[in-house]
Amino acid sequence: MSEPQPPSRRRPRYRGTHPRRFDERYKELDPQAHPEVAEHVRAQGRTPAGTHVPVLVEEILAAIAPQPGEIVIDCTLGYGGHARRLLERIAPNGRLIGLDVDAEQLEKTASRLRGSEGDFPESVGPNPAVHTHACNFAGIGKILLMEGLDACDVIFADLGVSSMQLDDPARGFSYKHDGPLDLRMNRRRPLTAARLLNTLSREALAGAFAELADEPDAERLARRLVELRATRNLGTTRALVDLIFQIKGISPREWKDRATEDPGALHPAARVFQALRMLVSDELGSLREMLRQAPYCLRPGGRIGVISFHSGEDAIVETFFNEGLSSRLYETVSPAPIVPSREERRNNPRSASAKFRWARVRAHRLAAEFPPARE
Repeated sequence: MSEPQPPSRRRPRYRGTHPRRFDERYKELDPQAHPEVAEHVRAQGRTPAGTHVPVLVEEILAAIAPQPGEIVIDCTLGYGGHARRLLERIAPNGRLIGLDVDAEQLEKTASRLRGSEGDFPESVGPNPAVHTHACNFAGIGKILLMEGLDACDVIFADLGVSSMQLDDPARGFSYKHDGPLDLRMNRRRPLTAARLLNTLSREALAGAFAELADEPDAERLARRLVELRATRNLGTTRALVDLIFQIKGISPREWKDRATEDPGALHPAARVFQALRMLVSDELGSLREMLRQAPYCLRPGGRIGVISFHSGEDAIVETFFNEGLSSRLYETVSPAPIVPSREERRNNPRSASAKFRWARVRAHRLAAEFPPARE
């Protein structure tokens, strides 16, 4: 007697001939089952839903030069695009320690990376180990202790928001889709962007818009948002976008026409969303703490590389690297940021603002005592 067959799952229903909503793009959301769809989307210069295209991969590998058997900490594991290439370089016997505050994505990526270990040919010997931790990279020193290590060989961080988070309306990161005004990298934390927007003072909002996102209308936006939030519900991304359009005196139709004429034009709400996201997760504070600890977490000759997407982040990275060079913690640092080529920007528009900097610890330096934790 044959075994009963499980009922077949029907594809999601959607209007028209092509899925428009994130959760309807079932083929893009499962690129392993539908690789031809993912390739088609990438050929159009877009990122398949639920995935992320790593930037500056070859430049990063050349700069931080991971070697067989080394220990690498990927501070922002994300979709695992950079991690997959790092694993190839540290085989055999290497160890990849992946960190991410987004526990939901971390679990999916860890499973995918561990499954890919079998891709390494038997001739290279034991596969690299993949260890993951759902935590902020500001705790990089504690993670080393948990792993039973005193130092590692490579630290890598890709700052900002990933495409998986950006494209999912339920996460509230995008001004292009309606959803809750959330913007939390770590949804276990209680503070959302909606709560910040509805409680911060005008001065605090204006300062955040200006300092974290270089918003030219920071004062006017902050003043009007504080005035309007008393009578308006600012709990959704659409509500905030509509108010920003209103305050800036531009209609959605006018913006659409402008974006058609200039595809590279920045959306009127982009800077506000960026500032709120960085506030929610204290991204600059976490970055400073990771960079403070980094040289003490690296073995002699160890390397660190950081990709940033915002001028403020890049300035912080540059400052810490140069100070480390002056204090002789680092032997050399990148003289200038490495940016994507014209071809990469064309194939992956989200890479356009990326800047990569690296530094190398002095080869003859004795492993320093780990610095005291920040109070």
